[in-house]
Amino acid sequence: MSSTPPAPLAAWGPPVIRTIAMPADTNPAGDIFGGWLMAQMDLAAGNVAARRARGRCATIAVEGMTFLQPVVVGDEVSLYAHIVSVGRSSIRIQIEAWRRARENEETIKVTQALFTFVAIDENRRPRAVPPDTAATGGTGSDPA
Repeated sequence: MSSTPPAPLAAWGPPVIRTIAMPADTNPAGDIFGGWLMAQMDLAAGNVAARRARGRCATIAVEGMTFLQPVVVGDEVSLYAHIVSVGRSSIRIQIEAWRRARENEETIKVTQALFTFVAIDENRRPRAVPPDTAATGGTGSDPA
């Protein structure tokens, strides 16, 4: 496997977040907690949702979380995002997490999930997602 994710993922653009797995993030066996990885994925998806919605968003669902490979201390974790759909107030974002061991260039997909966010106003009530513009990167689609 190369240091670059496969072409379909590379088409998503650069990672939204890149971080290093640290000892404080491990379970007693020394593997990174799944909850830590899920939190990183939520941060990445939330960043994408807020940019697309041009404001605050709240996570309302996570679907299909599948752990494919473990992450260990020292691994570089890269999180990629792709907007799957945009509704009136919701945004669905596919997130994939890939790991790279410190000592080599091989990357391995470790997990994926579909996150759903709702755009919210200052009172934490749902609000409409504005139409897409070139400033948001043109990702996603608005309903007809």
